[in-house]
Amino acid sequence: MAQRVFDLLVVGGGINGAGIARDAAGRGLATLLVEQDDLAAHTSSWSTKLIHGGLRYLEYYEFRLVREALIERERLLAIAPHIIRPLRFVLPHDVNVRPAWLVRMGLFLYDHLATRKSLPASTRINLARDPRGAPLTPLTRVGFEYSDCAVDDARLVVLNALDASERGADIRVGARLERARREDGHWVATLRGPSGAEEEVRARILVNAAGPWVADVLNHRLGLDTSKGVRLVKGSHIVVPRLFDGEQAYILQNPDKRIVFAIPYQDDLTLIGTTDVPYEAAPQDARISAEETDYLVATINRWFRRKIAPSDVVWHFSGVRPLFDDGSISASAVTRDYVFDLDTPTGEAPLLSVFGGKLTTYRKLAEHVLRDLAPFLPGLKPSWTAQAVLPGGDIPGGDVKAYARSLLADKPFLGGARAARLVRSYGTRAERFLAGITSEAGLGRDFGAGLTEAEVAYLGRTEWARTGADVLWRRSKLGLRLPQAAAAEIDTALKAI
Repeated sequence: MAQRVFDLLVVGGGINGAGIARDAAGRGLATLLVEQDDLAAHTSSWSTKLIHGGLRYLEYYEFRLVREALIERERLLAIAPHIIRPLRFVLPHDVNVRPAWLVRMGLFLYDHLATRKSLPASTRINLARDPRGAPLTPLTRVGFEYSDCAVDDARLVVLNALDASERGADIRVGARLERARREDGHWVATLRGPSGAEEEVRARILVNAAGPWVADVLNHRLGLDTSKGVRLVKGSHIVVPRLFDGEQAYILQNPDKRIVFAIPYQDDLTLIGTTDVPYEAAPQDARISAEETDYLVATINRWFRRKIAPSDVVWHFSGVRPLFDDGSISASAVTRDYVFDLDTPTGEAPLLSVFGGKLTTYRKLAEHVLRDLAPFLPGLKPSWTAQAVLPGGDIPGGDVKAYARSLLADKPFLGGARAARLVRSYGTRAERFLAGITSEAGLGRDFGAGLTEAEVAYLGRTEWARTGADVLWRRSKLGLRLPQAAAAEIDTALKAI
């Protein structure tokens, strides 16, 4: 390592860092990604879990961002059909929040700002007659529906890192950038590994994709200042038992003009969120407040016949979104667009810092990073990620249900529910740890909820899982199904690999 010079050192193992590392590695660049915790350990696993254009961003005239996101929505659905699925959203109209003509105009733009290849257009529906209006209180008869997609956000990060690794990138999980300096046209960076040992690496370019820590990296680990700032906004979610039947989700308007999603989650649950609260503490310490819980509960109780209370919450999570500070007064109005700060002192190694961004546009953001760095990378190969499937996404015809049926037919001992979960998590890569296994016994110990030694070993050897929490809350969401003691048991199994 001390003798090797990397083309790119990427700091941060969230969706932006993993996407940049994947794009760079696929262009033949010697790439090193360092993440001080786990892949998707923070913001990238605490999202609303949507691939969407951002309907409400139209109110803030974010037309370029919405168009880009709508284009990316189609691309990501094509390259990762196993972890991304189409979803129809029902929007009950509240005349006191927005006039119907404004909603119709917004949906018309949403349908036409970018070409739709696979998702149906928006329509108007009568909530008094349509079955999807049955779960709602009779506040309005007028409703609309439109298309977006749901995603397993943490797995999207892991699959990008996995593809980067298979294309030659060095992915270092549990490696913290302690400090870095410019020297002889390179960056000389000191990394602290999981054992506490330090090592020096050299890179031609440093990319700061540290998310909520982007300013901390600049000011404290690189000793630099920047004129651009990051605005931290906390978004919190709650999960409750299933509120309604059907495959649809709901987007609910509030009197304060914010919106809250209610999304089918994990078969028998409903995911509700998000809030937008200014945040100034350490990103890793973000927790939902009682006021946020009450806000989300009140929104549901305003719109749904079935009432909930804070005691119904089975899980909650909070993430800190690192938004570019554009001077907006309201946290909801702060742009979700991304901004780069490219620092290129004459004769010295370049530094590119990423401010803002959203899950849906990560792939395009990575393309733009490489475009801006191209002058410093002679002979850089062209962009390639728009049609390249992510690991496991090469499902015949993109038909996930049919593939799950074929997997079950080949290995009936899995059972239908587990076969479906494995395909939704790993796609065709499930075959890699199921190969040669012909019975339940061949899967090894079952930790509960169908999680077996075979799967855990694959996650440890291939997907950088180091702890039970990595497995239960990021590589899967089986933490919702298993007792807390299971995490310690999985810890032990991972150490034995």
